[in-house]
Amino acid sequence: MPIDLLIHSANQLLTLAGDAPKRGATQGELALIEDGAIAIEGETIVAVGATRDLRAMADAQTRAIGAHGKIVLPGFVDAHTHAVFAGDRASEFDLRLRGATYLDIQKSGGGIMSTVRATRAASGDELIAQSRARLDVMLAHGTTTAEVKTGYGLDLATELKMLDVIAALDATHALDLIPTFLGAHVVPAEYKDRADAYVQRVIEEMLPVIRNSKFVIRNSEDKLRIMNSELRMTNFFCDVFCDDGAFTLAQTRAILTRARELGFGLRVHADEFANLGAASLAAELGAASADHLTVTRRDEMRAMANANVVAVLLPGTTFGLGKTNFADGRAFVEENVPVALASDLNPGTAWCEPMPFILALACRYEKLTPAEAIVAATLNAAHSLGIAERVGSLAPGKIADVLIANVPDYRHLAYRFGANPIETVIKRGKIFVY
Repeated sequence: MPIDLLIHSANQLLTLAGDAPKRGATQGELALIEDGAIAIEGETIVAVGATRDLRAMADAQTRAIGAHGKIVLPGFVDAHTHAVFAGDRASEFDLRLRGATYLDIQKSGGGIMSTVRATRAASGDELIAQSRARLDVMLAHGTTTAEVKTGYGLDLATELKMLDVIAALDATHALDLIPTFLGAHVVPAEYKDRADAYVQRVIEEMLPVIRNSKFVIRNSEDKLRIMNSELRMTNFFCDVFCDDGAFTLAQTRAILTRARELGFGLRVHADEFANLGAASLAAELGAASADHLTVTRRDEMRAMANANVVAVLLPGTTFGLGKTNFADGRAFVEENVPVALASDLNPGTAWCEPMPFILALACRYEKLTPAEAIVAATLNAAHSLGIAERVGSLAPGKIADVLIANVPDYRHLAYRFGANPIETVIKRGKIFVY
């Protein structure tokens, strides 16, 4: 049977072949094919290999794209974003440049609560319009799947509104979106000095209601994915920000334990500013990921490795805050922890959509090699979201999420910075040229 699309003659085809997350000595295994080709039928990859072997699959109706002198790789999977929000916090950026700290701004009523006020006030249509523009930039720079958190509502109505917006964007935008409930982002202003009462509200009201709500998400072919009380939400997560100025370890444990009972996958903001033990808690509870991890100890890394918790590193946030205490990616690799990368796209500390810049930061400041960073931004990120059987590598049967980068060697993705190396994005077999 003839195929719809053949990408051929790639200088390097990075397949990232393999079923398990890559870690330790395998973190940088790209399974590279020189003069590579990939055959696509509809939304699905049907063959991957050398150009000489795949040319016979094409006929006169097949669209052929030559990738001479270029590289071909899987679409980026951005495993940690706050892409749905209203407004901006440019004034706080100015304050930080003048010496104010993140916690100073938060204690004065700014920070996350500033975005909460704007997001509560925005309509669903306004949130969709503002967020869609960010997704457009992400897609143009090669992101084809992204996790998106709530957490700028901090009340049930707005958290549900954000989940509806995520579903609407997934239905109408090329990106596939994976939702995460982050009702425990910070303690909202109306619960000042009553953090435990807010935690109980999250546990007793928000989690059960959201667990039993239906968010119908339609992909480009109008297939349905329904998250409801009859289906275990393996790709619907609950996250907690465990750190100074947010939630304590005991509060985090209580929320995540209840979320696990209800069937949510678990993620946790851990060790961004202070080490409260959240990375160890992630290992204990079997979380899919622990994220940030700038002050995580080696023994905690080993616990994560033993529990198969993916370390999602966010160098854009450290850069955005003007700090130099980047997470030690090399240590995580040495301790055999699967490492992923993500943008942490958010209005306060990391308004950064392009994943290639995140790769550039991770190689320079988190001590990853370019190959390790590419694995972290594709296959391992997909594993952290429970979707590696569909995306994150190039193999027959997987969704055709493919990038063509106008660079001669994969190392250029991190070596260069400040421009977009992604020339063509293929999402579910549909071609976007930039």
